[in-house]
Amino acid sequence: MSEEREDQAESRDAAHWAAPVSRLSVKNVPSGAVSLNVEGRQVVGPLQGFGQLWQKTYQVRLTDAEATPEKVVSLLKRELPDFMPDNSRFYPSVTGVEPGEVVLINATLPGIPGGIATGVLVLYSDDESFTLMCPEGHPESGWNTFSAYEEEGATVVQIQSLARANDPIFEFGFRFMGGSKQQEKIWNHVLNRLAEHYGEAAKVHTRKTLVDSRIQWSQAKNVWYNSALRSVVNFPLRVVRRIFERSSAE
Repeated sequence: MSEEREDQAESRDAAHWAAPVSRLSVKNVPSGAVSLNVEGRQVVGPLQGFGQLWQKTYQVRLTDAEATPEKVVSLLKRELPDFMPDNSRFYPSVTGVEPGEVVLINATLPGIPGGIATGVLVLYSDDESFTLMCPEGHPESGWNTFSAYEEEGATVVQIQSLARANDPIFEFGFRFMGGSKQQEKIWNHVLNRLAEHYGEAAKVHTRKTLVDSRIQWSQAKNVWYNSALRSVVNFPLRVVRRIFERSSAE
């Protein structure tokens, strides 16, 4: 391959990646979303997290001829918010799931009045996959990759995470408060809804691998950005703000 063709290939590949940013910025807040714990945050990978490092893989096989990898990933980008369970809502920007965009997340958790508000960065996006990376304060440090590929006449749709709990509070929640099982339910729900979209009752297969059992105590300081704590503190302010907004509209 000539140097010119190599440069063109690299340029096309670079277009699928988010540009390097030091801090996240939320430009437009979608209707109905609560924007907290994202603006000004840095993205964090497994090296910056606190808890045990897990790789979790969720897969479903689709036999519908229309469910090509490209069409499935395109559908996920458009309809992921509708495939999510009611207690975990995704709010992509108006641009959609594109590299560099922020997807806001509002989730309901027991004992958290008003729920938890956070978000993720679209780190990578092409025709057959996209990757979402977590910011500081998110329950996890790491990323989730959504992809699809052909195998033995079927399309395998996969969600794979490589992440560890961001801080000691979230690690406790994942281990002892059912957080890990709740997370697994979310991605099983998404893939089941996807299969139903294609008229299939396909079984979701889950595989979990403990990559690193160690706790990174040096990252215990991450609790400062804990999105659950900050959402709780902010909840009364949001209630007061809504009251004033309603009274102003009357």
